[in-house]
Amino acid sequence: MATRILFAPKQSDAVMEIARSLTPPGFELVVADVGTPEFYEAAPTAEFYLGLARQMGGEFFRSAAKLRLVQLLSAGYDHVDVEAARKAGVPVSDNGGANAIAVAEHTLMLLLAVQTRLVRFHNDVAAGRWRAGKPHEPRVYELAGRTLGIVGLGNIGKKVARRAAAFDMKVQYYDIVRLTEDQEDALGVRFVLLEELLRTSDVVSLHVPLTDGTRSLMGAREFALMKPGAILVNTCRGPVVDEDALHRALTQKQIAGAGLDVFVEEPPKPNHPLFSLPNVTLSPHSAGPTWENWTARFRNGFDNIQRVAAGRAPKWVIPELQ
Repeated sequence: MATRILFAPKQSDAVMEIARSLTPPGFELVVADVGTPEFYEAAPTAEFYLGLARQMGGEFFRSAAKLRLVQLLSAGYDHVDVEAARKAGVPVSDNGGANAIAVAEHTLMLLLAVQTRLVRFHNDVAAGRWRAGKPHEPRVYELAGRTLGIVGLGNIGKKVARRAAAFDMKVQYYDIVRLTEDQEDALGVRFVLLEELLRTSDVVSLHVPLTDGTRSLMGAREFALMKPGAILVNTCRGPVVDEDALHRALTQKQIAGAGLDVFVEEPPKPNHPLFSLPNVTLSPHSAGPTWENWTARFRNGFDNIQRVAAGRAPKWVIPELQ
């Protein structure tokens, strides 16, 4: 009898074709969205969960009592009730950095868009205003020689550092786990404390998981430390930033701009205050999914499932459950 993998939520036909093509022999992929009758029918016999986190709390783990691994296709796991997983004795693994390249590229895209006022210029050209800027309006800047401060130097943060180096940026970082000196030299980064990073960086880029310790990591105090000409880029999780404090920092010119892929509430309300600011560039939590990394995410996920099925320890277990 095939080992059952419960998959949720259902994706497009093209994505599901990738998933089915990579499903290992001896495993059955059962697609059922969490909370539906189909899910509760399939959950009691499932040994593995593969998919995205969707409010995975006590009810989820009680309904799937035979689970041996929750294998996420995402890097984020803030919708997983870690204590419920711990109580159930089920390890939870992230995607092993499968979308790290996509998020790193998106980070640089937002950074460049804010620095060069790309959206403003696009709108001007489309409206028939050719080179409409005036000398007193905000300036555009090159990246070369500017300092990038990375908060959280994991898979994504490291890839951002390498790409920023190609633009001749100086890169410094803060992380609760510091690299060795040899690793810092190889990557071309310098460790600084968080307050120093905020004071001295021209760009602050956030790459941390959402935990109790990182919620509202960037608030009024932190924005007050930043340079007036600095910008913030957030491609990790919305609640890492206090949006009211960010709005005040932008409107009061404490900082110069922001590039955001994530929000506290997703999707944000249509009248969100940040929408009206000319120094903000936004995207719809779209940094992670690319066509290439669907394959990478499924490949990592199925590999980890096979490891556990063979009696080996899973890879990429989230820090709270290690």
